[in-house]
Amino acid sequence: MSAKIPWHAEYPPPRSPEPPSISRSELLNMLQTATPGNDFVLIDLRRTDHEGGTIRGSINLRAQTMYHSIPTLYSLFSKAKVQTVIWYCGSSRGRGTRAAAWFGDYCVDRGDGAMRSVILLEGIMGWATGGEEYVALMDGYDSGAWEDTQ
Repeated sequence: MSAKIPWHAEYPPPRSPEPPSISRSELLNMLQTATPGNDFVLIDLRRTDHEGGTIRGSINLRAQTMYHSIPTLYSLFSKAKVQTVIWYCGSSRGRGTRAAAWFGDYCVDRGDGAMRSVILLEGIMGWATGGEEYVALMDGYDSGAWEDTQ
């Protein structure tokens, strides 16, 4: 029996394995004072299509297929003058971290010091269990999906 190879093994490891991060309180402030899609972009990397809900304004890109989309994403975000790209998954300790690091590496390779690629600390689990002010900014929220995580 052979060991299962992780999905990310077919891609190069990020050069900066620990990208910058943003706390849920910082993101909450951004959602209250700025416009997702204009000032920043939120990317939910879960492949279960927003199971349990998603942070309002997020787009869903599966981590397992996003690597080859990085040049297109960069082009779109750059032309839109997006300043911050925020990546998250369930906990932001695997998929979110890799995606933010890969995208950050791509920005560095282009000499772009203006666009930030960051992870949401604690991912969607931290957001969904952070309190009513966070849940109020979720689309499709299902409390049952988060019961075992509290």
